[in-house]
Amino acid sequence: MSKVKCKNLVILGATGSIGDSALNIIARHPDKFNVYAITGHANIKKLVQLCKKFNPKYAVISNPACYLELKSQVGTTTKVLAGTAELSNICQLPEVDMVVAGIVGSAGMQPVLATVTAGKDLLLANKEALVVAGDLVIQAAIKNNANIIPLDSEHNAIFQCLPDDYKVGTTPKDLDKIILTASGGPFWDRDIHTFEDITPEQACAHPNWSMGKKISVDSASMMNKGLEIIEAHWLFNLNVDKIDVHIHPQSIIHSMVCYKDGSILAQLGKPDMRIPIAYGLGLRKRITSGANLIDLLTAEQLQFFKPDYVKFPCLALAQDAINSGGTAMATLNTANEVSVAAFLNGQISFTNIAAINQQVMQQTTIHRIESVQHLLELDIEIRTITQQEAKAYA
Repeated sequence: MSKVKCKNLVILGATGSIGDSALNIIARHPDKFNVYAITGHANIKKLVQLCKKFNPKYAVISNPACYLELKSQVGTTTKVLAGTAELSNICQLPEVDMVVAGIVGSAGMQPVLATVTAGKDLLLANKEALVVAGDLVIQAAIKNNANIIPLDSEHNAIFQCLPDDYKVGTTPKDLDKIILTASGGPFWDRDIHTFEDITPEQACAHPNWSMGKKISVDSASMMNKGLEIIEAHWLFNLNVDKIDVHIHPQSIIHSMVCYKDGSILAQLGKPDMRIPIAYGLGLRKRITSGANLIDLLTAEQLQFFKPDYVKFPCLALAQDAINSGGTAMATLNTANEVSVAAFLNGQISFTNIAAINQQVMQQTTIHRIESVQHLLELDIEIRTITQQEAKAYA
């Protein structure tokens, strides 16, 4: 029997939380996966450690100012590259089989597009790529026969409840609707009158998941769920009225698919990102992840609540952006990145995040998305507008 070839992987954002979880699983399966390239932005120490452990052929640092220091510490077995363009170039190398897209924010858009354009398997944790350029990404994936498996626990759960032959960008057969569950973040049951007093430290203290600061704030404002509604719209070709959101504080059921015969299929698991990542790495086949099973006999009760759109206006902003189409979703995403950064820096209050996002949406003209260059120019424009709005609230 011939030996099965190891898949060559690129880990975009290897120094972040998604990279950590992916590499944890990969280390358990040296017979299945080879770390071909890793990338990071500025965490030189972590990249050096990963190079020593996994011996990748390439290490890419997107911040060119860190190039010389990284190169001096890595040694000779790994080739060091620098700059954002190299993130896309590395994903398109012919030796690459699969890309784990773990870069947070709009910075991950171009590498994602490069990956699917090259027909590579894409494990997508960067929801902003779909939010900003969903039409471009999905059409490129279909045209080049690229597999996309989302790593967000909710969308991954939907995938696990769909037929094995399901392909992204098509409407699932016999479906009535999908239900995305949300932990609700740390404030879902907090008195709205105290929201003005929420600090960055409180917003970053997620009750169930260990995440970075930006995504933790998005979870607290429920913008994260709003972005996931947009992501689901593109992945599963569904309109807003087919995508429900239920607050589920226990984070045990990660999402559900409702079929037209009255059946509801759900995926359950511990809040451990290794579960959806393992499903992606196995290309929808099961491999060990290191995560433990839930003991349902001792599990808490399963509770579900309707989200409060007054407390969490970012949900409605996301739904409105889908209905508006064109550049509306990209505008919302960029505005939110800037407003969250302003909140984390202490410039604005927690409630100002949604207010600023709404102001930017209202004063921006919606256009048809023409190209990636168009989106990059829009990103610069919206950042400037949002920064001006944030100053007005400071």
